[in-house]
Amino acid sequence: MLTVHHLGQSQSERVVWLCEELGIPYDLKIYDRDAVTRLAPPEYKALHPLGAAPVIQDGDVLLAESGAIVEYIVAKHGEGRLVLAPDHPDFAQFLYWFHFANGTLQPATGRNMILGRLDLPADNPLLKAMTARLGLALGLLEARLAKADHLAGREFTTADIMAVFSLTTMRYFLPFDLSPYPAILAYLQRIAARPAYRRAMEKGDTGMPLLLT
Repeated sequence: MLTVHHLGQSQSERVVWLCEELGIPYDLKIYDRDAVTRLAPPEYKALHPLGAAPVIQDGDVLLAESGAIVEYIVAKHGEGRLVLAPDHPDFAQFLYWFHFANGTLQPATGRNMILGRLDLPADNPLLKAMTARLGLALGLLEARLAKADHLAGREFTTADIMAVFSLTTMRYFLPFDLSPYPAILAYLQRIAARPAYRRAMEKGDTGMPLLLT
């Protein structure tokens, strides 16, 4: 049985969502963040040397890193679903946006979150550079979603599963305004209409308001 170790309000929501989209059996173990530090509890940190979410167990396999986990689950249990084959006309777009999520978008939000805790002046060069970097990433997403229903194109794929956390739940840690990005907001409403997404979020973070606007 596949076990998903889910830390509340974390990137492990991607894994729960993927399992729901695929309709595969899995055991969900939920861990709450420390109320003061907002960090993972000791029992979660003990799961893997990295001490961060997400983590899965599948038989003898213990795996961290959300991108690796998503690829592993799709390869082992997906039966070709939610990915595009190399001969698909949108294959390159699928690859780009799948890796954009953790290669560009999430690092941009993470760096701004850390800098925001340092009480830097608004004209600090590093803060200005990282704010601009996040704006550039959001602008790229806006341009893509203005002409495609999903990141890979017409089809919903794991590229979408990888990207949505940074646009939604991550805003609990780094509030940012999406009102200048109407295509992103329309995209999030399409995501919100997916029953598997709703199920996953309710199972993993019961009662948490979803930041979809």
